[in-house]
Amino acid sequence: MVFRTEEGIVVPAVTAEQMREVDRIAVEEFGLGILQMMENAGRNLAENMLDMLDGVRGEVMVLAGAGGNGGGGLCCARHLHNRGFKVWVVLDRDPRMLRGAAANQLNVLQAAGLQPADPTEASELMRRSQIVVDALIGYSLRGAPQGKAAELIDLCNQYAARVLSLDVPSGLDATTGATPGLVVRPERTLTLALPKTGLTDVEGELYLADIGIPLEVYHRLGLSFEPFLGKCYWIRLEQSNH
Repeated sequence: MVFRTEEGIVVPAVTAEQMREVDRIAVEEFGLGILQMMENAGRNLAENMLDMLDGVRGEVMVLAGAGGNGGGGLCCARHLHNRGFKVWVVLDRDPRMLRGAAANQLNVLQAAGLQPADPTEASELMRRSQIVVDALIGYSLRGAPQGKAAELIDLCNQYAARVLSLDVPSGLDATTGATPGLVVRPERTLTLALPKTGLTDVEGELYLADIGIPLEVYHRLGLSFEPFLGKCYWIRLEQSNH
């Protein structure tokens, strides 16, 4: 099973370990900032939600964890807030536990007057939201989701009318596609940089977003491919057996 663009161009997939190395090389050897890549991810995520809603403005929800995936979701929340949406943000932990780039994104939101909602209200807010963004775990999954993250995944599957997952659906192993516990069932997944090998049988549509990583970063891992994004910053991917 391989991934292709709608024009038939082959797009290579990477494991979680390879993606961690891509991120490391991009930051340590090329000088890209985590916040730069996170901003690109969050903006593309917001654009995907706008595409799904086809111009209809209303209430949306972002479920965010503490890592880079959660930071991308929080960045998305800011872009949607700037466009007049009522945005509900629910974290899978106490806001004071966020660190690094995710904490930075939350600080910006809070300075703009957007405070995280009480997690006990999550199910009701999901019912009110046209789309729920799943930015809880990403490719850093280690075993079955636990605690508040698992609770939010369960509520999302019960009450969300439509779901957009960032990078990989929370609860899915990015490398193998295994689901050791609860997993989000999205209508669409927006994966970042390159598709992950575990997405071959992902539920719903699969899209790929550029986050600004130079092709030469991938060359360091022995990955060589022709540019496939064209004039777009995110594209739809298709799967084929050859």
